[in-house]
Amino acid sequence: MKKTFFALVALCLLVASCDKKSAVSDPSTDSGLLHSQFKSLTESGDTTRLYQMKNAKGMEVCVTNIGGRIVSIMVPDKAGNFQDVVLGFDNINDYIPVTTNFGAIIGRYGNRIAEGKFTLDRVNYTLGQNNGKNSLHGGTRGFHTRYFNIEQPNAQMLICKYYSKHNEEGFPGNLDVTVTYTLTDDNALDINYDATTDRATVLNLTNHSYFNLSGDPNNTILDHLLYIDADKFTPTNAELIPTGKIEKVAKTPLDFTTIAVIGDRIDDTSDTNIQYGGGYDHNFVLNNPGDVSKVAAKVVCPSTGISMEVYTTEPGIQFYSGNFLNGTNVGKKQIAYNKRVALCLETQHFPNSPNISEFPSVVLRPDEFYNSRCIYKFGVEAE
Repeated sequence: MKKTFFALVALCLLVASCDKKSAVSDPSTDSGLLHSQFKSLTESGDTTRLYQMKNAKGMEVCVTNIGGRIVSIMVPDKAGNFQDVVLGFDNINDYIPVTTNFGAIIGRYGNRIAEGKFTLDRVNYTLGQNNGKNSLHGGTRGFHTRYFNIEQPNAQMLICKYYSKHNEEGFPGNLDVTVTYTLTDDNALDINYDATTDRATVLNLTNHSYFNLSGDPNNTILDHLLYIDADKFTPTNAELIPTGKIEKVAKTPLDFTTIAVIGDRIDDTSDTNIQYGGGYDHNFVLNNPGDVSKVAAKVVCPSTGISMEVYTTEPGIQFYSGNFLNGTNVGKKQIAYNKRVALCLETQHFPNSPNISEFPSVVLRPDEFYNSRCIYKFGVEAE
């Protein structure tokens, strides 16, 4: 009996020891994500991982290799509870086939290029067409699908690198890209984009995180308050391609120069996006282009009190109200997405700039150095 008893005790201790080792080797993040669910071998033999940054105040940001994607952002609400304010998945396999760019680094060209064509230095280029006849967010195999080599020099910084070969998705030039994520102790995620090329090309990098400051993807973002420091915007045609004009937002549903409730101007019975009724997908011309010290946009969620300020060196910002999230995707908590459950604020040069000479140039040459910066700073609004 004693031998049997001691054998059972030994077995229990062994199982407990194995469980403990398993827990140590696969720690969960504050958002509940498991590192083991993001470890996978790509076709090229690279290994994906989940990377975790955390600051002195407990804010946490998780990133993975495919697309250099931001997987989760945990920030405190007005009650002191931490909420995950970005949409995403709980494993790497769900990111591979997704077309909604959740959290991804977007390149080579964020937003649309008309008919997937442009001319540079008298040479005509044809790009991958993945949005009707247009090129969107770098094409079908844009940066959102690519493996980024990620280094973590400290607990609050990730350095994501990608080498984009000449003619990738039709874009000219071999391009060296480095995107650095820095989590600061004032609860800001500072994104710095650097790039060089060996021949003339066009470049417009951004991040495509979907934000819901309620922390629950079942909740709408229509109750969120929005401010955009832009007196003008670039009107588009029915395919969301800029016409080349720049018009004032005054007396239109695009006037967010005074903070306003997003849903007050959206008619969900309409799908006519170009007429604003079906939602927002518009480029705003910022009043202080290049000045990263100025607030370019601000969002506030009334229920949680969480706020997000956007700062950028870019001349424009795309406000997208999640018009095409139609319940086909499943998130970390196995919740189906519906329309209006997330918004994007993508800092950028203007859509279709390679074909509109009046817009700020997006040309990068071999003797030049590309740099762009975007900061998402989180806080809590007082009652």
